[in-house]
Amino acid sequence: MGIKLRLTIMNFLQFFVWGVWLISLGGYMGQVFGPIEGGSVGLSIGRTYGSMGWASLFMPALLGIIADKYFSAQKVLGIAHIIAGIAIFFATKATNSTEMYWVIFATSCFYMPTIALNNSVSYAVLNKFKFNVQEAFTPIRVWGTVGFIIAMWVTDLTDWKSNTNQFVFASVAMIITGLFSFTMPDVPAENRNTNQSLSSKFGLDAFVLFKQKKMAVFFVFAMLLGAALQVTNMFGDTFIRDFGSNPEYHGTFGVEHSVFIISLSQISETLFILTIPFFLKRFGIKQVMVFSMIAWVLRFALFGIGNPGSGVIFLILSMIVYGMAFDFFNISGSLFVERETDSKIRSSAQGLFMLMTNGIGAILGGEFAGRTVSYFTIGNRVQWQEVWFSFAGYSFVILILFAFLFKYKHDRKELENFSH
Repeated sequence: MGIKLRLTIMNFLQFFVWGVWLISLGGYMGQVFGPIEGGSVGLSIGRTYGSMGWASLFMPALLGIIADKYFSAQKVLGIAHIIAGIAIFFATKATNSTEMYWVIFATSCFYMPTIALNNSVSYAVLNKFKFNVQEAFTPIRVWGTVGFIIAMWVTDLTDWKSNTNQFVFASVAMIITGLFSFTMPDVPAENRNTNQSLSSKFGLDAFVLFKQKKMAVFFVFAMLLGAALQVTNMFGDTFIRDFGSNPEYHGTFGVEHSVFIISLSQISETLFILTIPFFLKRFGIKQVMVFSMIAWVLRFALFGIGNPGSGVIFLILSMIVYGMAFDFFNISGSLFVERETDSKIRSSAQGLFMLMTNGIGAILGGEFAGRTVSYFTIGNRVQWQEVWFSFAGYSFVILILFAFLFKYKHDRKELENFSH
């Protein structure tokens, strides 16, 4: 089996195992724990998703140090997947939201670091076999998104989203992914960070960037937008499934296949990636990030006016604009960090960008979204339109503040190389 094919399979599995349960977890918790816990279930779902943020604060750096100094990276990747697979199995035993919180936290502590480790192993193996990493990795990585989408379809079409089979499936898939990781070419520990301080190893050196007003403003908005990113992961499936209690929508395709509908977001994501070079060259980094924020406003507003019946077109449009909302900020933001930071702390700065969005942003997003859903819950019924319009308003405020406070001049020539 060729090395590119092996890496493609590894990247496919990397995100397949996440797609099995990430989107459907909120709907499952709402269905199983909602009738018991009433309005508090929204806050429980938010905090459970927020646990992934807590895990992202320290575990990726910790396992990264282990892979750098002590064990081969592909072995650390494999062991982490296997432990995560064992942990997610205990979701089948969770009888309340507190137990589910700790299961997802334990799973995330070992799964979240594998995202970075998967990239590290892929880069190292491609270099080892003399491939051009920039050219070779993108078509390999895109299969990760395909894996995520297919996993969502499997969970939806089998209706495992409504029961614990999704966690059994995820457990088996994670363990298989771990075992497959052991078969990759060796990526030995090289003691790269031996002379660095502990703060350097954890990427804390990049916090010096907060002394620069432009960077401080950017990272604050990365955190605020990171909070918005979590919202539809948490409650998108719950929202669409909730229409099933209304006879008008009961049995509609959207209600019966809510995860399939949401998967259109990931399909849109893969397509919008292809448009980024054009938009960056034509409009510049700041404007592209503004487009992202406009798309977030539309994402939530369209959810607010959509339904699985006559309003299904609005749900579909919401899924389509998600690609712009997600890609345009994450990729252009990463490019901004790349261009504006010293090479000595560039990796740490990228780590800080991820920490602000997927760490602190995820924690705040989980708490904020959970409290908002609980606030708009009357009895056991969530007033979803008010929820989504609240999130749209939140995104609109971020958009206006960002447009005025973030100063960045567009240099078209500087971005020309990126467009090729």
